Amino acid sequence: MDSAAIDRFEASRSRLASLAYRLLGSAGDAEDAVQDAFLRWQAADRDRIEVPEAWLTKVVTNLCLDQLRSAHARYERAVGDLLPEPLLQGDPMLGPAETVEQRESVSLAVLTVMQRLAPVERAAYVLREAFSYPHAEIAGILDISESASQQHVHRARRRVAAERPGGGRAADPASARRVVEEFLTAATSGRVDQLVAMLTADATMVSDGAGLAKRLLRFTTREQIAATVRAGFRPTPAKRRLAGGSVALHLTDVNGTPAVAAVVDGRVAGVVVFELRDGQVASLCGIGAADRLTRLNTVWGQHEPGAPLVAEW
Repeated sequence: MDSAAIDRFEASRSRLASLAYRLLGSAGDAEDAVQDAFLRWQAADRDRIEVPEAWLTKVVTNLCLDQLRSAHARYERAVGDLLPEPLLQGDPMLGPAETVEQRESVSLAVLTVMQRLAPVERAAYVLREAFSYPHAEIAGILDISESASQQHVHRARRRVAAERPGGGRAADPASARRVVEEFLTAATSGRVDQLVAMLTADATMVSDGAGLAKRLLRFTTREQIAATVRAGFRPTPAKRRLAGGSVALHLTDVNGTPAVAAVVDGRVAGVVVFELRDGQVASLCGIGAADRLTRLNTVWGQHEPGAPLVAEW
């Protein structure tokens, strides 16, 4: 393959990776899908491909759909119920972020809802909301009619709006930071009543139990969530031993929403991601499984995180 063909593919790699990530919820799986697309690009009769970008988009989308439809993927969604892989703000795999729809389409809350959509419905939603494809092009990519594309996107939008824990537009960054700082202060100081007051009436929490739980842990009352958060943020010698050292708590952004990262010797050991609504916490998502933090840690090591909110926890 000549250098021009390689350059043409590389010019699309970042966009293809962000598409695959939104569809699969895993950075590693997204990278594998893009690499498979490269191999198909390499073997293709490229002289007969009129619009390379459209061809590559269709190939990557179909590779992701094949994975989502596989028996293994169906089993994981039904039984394993994995959380989407969190990505640090600034990671190119997060993709376009010019519009509100693009930013929200990659939030952990929306990615979690999308896991429950039918594969074609999910693909149509991503292509429309995150990449602004017209329905005629989506129909060509997914081999469906234009009206079917419109129906898939409409149903997906309605379900995301109904099931997304935050349920609304993101708060401005300064306000979000203040809310998360106050929440963390209450959690580390043991003020459970304040935690309850800072949660919306319909707040939810999901966690992988610091990577140790076989199934996701779910909490649906403010009292449960507050007690769990307080227990999780209560420092003990045993937790420090489990983490591998003294923990620093940093405020950061993950998938476009505020998060607290627990950092040990420059390595992120876990993140808690927040969804806010009207100045309160609408949902929390705790992720500590090491294999879900691999890419986040790679990006974390490439930037200066700044001073922690809690220097030694």
